[in-house]
Amino acid sequence: MTPRIALDAMSGDQGPEVVVPAALQILSERDDLHLIIVGDEATLKQQVGRQSVSIEQRISIRHAGQRVEMDELASHALRYKKDSSMRIAINLVKEGVADACVSAGNTGALMATARYVLKTLPGIDRPAIITALPNMEGTCTHVLDLGANIDVSAEQLFQFAVMGSVLTQAVDNLPNPRIGLLNIGQEEIKGNERVKEAAKLLAASGSINYVGFVEGDDIFKGTVDVVVCDGFVGNVSLKTTEGVAKMISHYVKQSFNQNLWTRFAALISLPIIKNLRKKIDPRRYNGASLVGLRGIVIKSHGSADVLSFTYAIKEALVEVQKNVPSQISHILATLLSERRRVE
Repeated sequence: MTPRIALDAMSGDQGPEVVVPAALQILSERDDLHLIIVGDEATLKQQVGRQSVSIEQRISIRHAGQRVEMDELASHALRYKKDSSMRIAINLVKEGVADACVSAGNTGALMATARYVLKTLPGIDRPAIITALPNMEGTCTHVLDLGANIDVSAEQLFQFAVMGSVLTQAVDNLPNPRIGLLNIGQEEIKGNERVKEAAKLLAASGSINYVGFVEGDDIFKGTVDVVVCDGFVGNVSLKTTEGVAKMISHYVKQSFNQNLWTRFAALISLPIIKNLRKKIDPRRYNGASLVGLRGIVIKSHGSADVLSFTYAIKEALVEVQKNVPSQISHILATLLSERRRVE
């Protein structure tokens, strides 16, 4: 059966100007996909224009009379923006018209709306945001939570670990992902009581490949496949990473532009620079998943360009094909049953 993905076209910094070209690009690459673009019908029809017959048959437009602004309060969007492109795209997932939703919109509003409309999976207290970051092993490290849950319990950290393990196993085809709990040190005596208790829960679970505490640099070393933390720590870590990357890029450009000789050195180094840029290009890692919901919702970066947004769509497609929510629900039910038997 052809996967169907709803795209919230009116959200993000550039809206249809990015979403529509990204949709057309991925449809030209794949013939196993149907896209539902949600937004102002007149605007979208103008953006879509006249395409080839094969693409026209695999794209549809759903009108939405409102849009959620990037600085809008989640509570306001949830209450007053029921005809927004974001809300309608998520409703399509609930109704079974779409298998997943992709949005570059307001993170708080997207999470609140998705949680309200789709609800959480059995055994999940709160959804979390997870994304992949490149590491030195040439693979990816998945990190969650990245900002959805500021204060969490040890039990919720355990649930994050389960969700991260299942998603990584499905998306990266890893049979037994290594799970690490982010801490201020690797020693068992370090950390607050919540983290220590979460470590006990994970260590007692035979179905999770928990390897222990990890530190911030382990995210990029590739020491583990999944790093688990609360949303406050995760969001600060992510934003710090983005800031360091921008700073390094700034100084590299500055150094290469100092004089004629450094410009010549840059020219000689161009193949290496291009290869490096490709490996760590953040656009290729766009698409954070809101895991723990009874449906698939992917959050694209608000400033995503066309290439970035295509990767968010690809992330949604993989999760649909692997049926990630069903896998999370099944594994979590098994683990909780095992724990009850032990208790």
